[in-house]
Amino acid sequence: MRCEKMWLEQNALAGGVDVLIADMPGRAQRTFGKGEVRAKFSVGKTRLDAFYQEGAAKIRIPESFDGSMEAVLINTSGGLTGGDRLQWAMTAEAGTTLTVTTQACEKIYKSDSGPAMIDSELRVEDGARLDWLPQETIMFDDASLHRRLDVDLAENAEFLAIEAVLLGRKAMGEAVQRGQFRDRWRVRRQGTLIHAEDVRMTGDIENLVSQTAVLGGDVAFATLLYCGPRTEALLPKVREALGNSAGGASEWNGKLVARVVAPDGYQLRKALFPLLGSCGTAKICRKSGIYEICKL
Repeated sequence: MRCEKMWLEQNALAGGVDVLIADMPGRAQRTFGKGEVRAKFSVGKTRLDAFYQEGAAKIRIPESFDGSMEAVLINTSGGLTGGDRLQWAMTAEAGTTLTVTTQACEKIYKSDSGPAMIDSELRVEDGARLDWLPQETIMFDDASLHRRLDVDLAENAEFLAIEAVLLGRKAMGEAVQRGQFRDRWRVRRQGTLIHAEDVRMTGDIENLVSQTAVLGGDVAFATLLYCGPRTEALLPKVREALGNSAGGASEWNGKLVARVVAPDGYQLRKALFPLLGSCGTAKICRKSGIYEICKL
């Protein structure tokens, strides 16, 4: 955001002359936000134990009637660009069930001053379950994003996560030709690393995703990760839910991973809804403009 020249109207001692103070260098405003939620089990249901929000990061806790708790994350800046940063920290204490989603898709705009950064730290204690289900991240041309997800699981914790990315919106005539996207996941159970992945797209993204071994020309993709005791039982259900979608699923060492690609965001959502539903006794519904998990 460019700063205009600053002028100071002198007092009568200076003869009432307008004097130029400085040609201030252009300096853009940057977004910062930090939000934290801690859920506890009390009087037969999951309840809010600790809550913190700062800057552009806001959190809403909708009323729940099934013993679980939901947290809706909001970025009030409306999107991110170079130099912006969001930090989220979610904790599901022993015996709780916590679902975390977002109010809207996160939009990453053109950057001319480094990457936007999103850091998420999740902790799931014994007998608890945390579902990390943000809506899609939309990358625009020349956008730059570094995203980090760190998860700490107790021995008997369950964790479900899905992250979806759109490289532009086809219905709006958008296309991503160049940019940078880095996505780093680290999941540990009792301090032992059980899942790690790094996605890196940089430079000529349009040419990169056109390659068969990458996205084969598609521009929407998602990763689903489930860590818990039901991986073997869930695998055939997940594969059935994938149907004719371009993707696949595998399970080993107490985790299940599914990948899906699609030509656009609409087709990706059509593939993800049954996929999410196959990971538990849940269905997808739309409520107050927010896609969320609703228990059957």
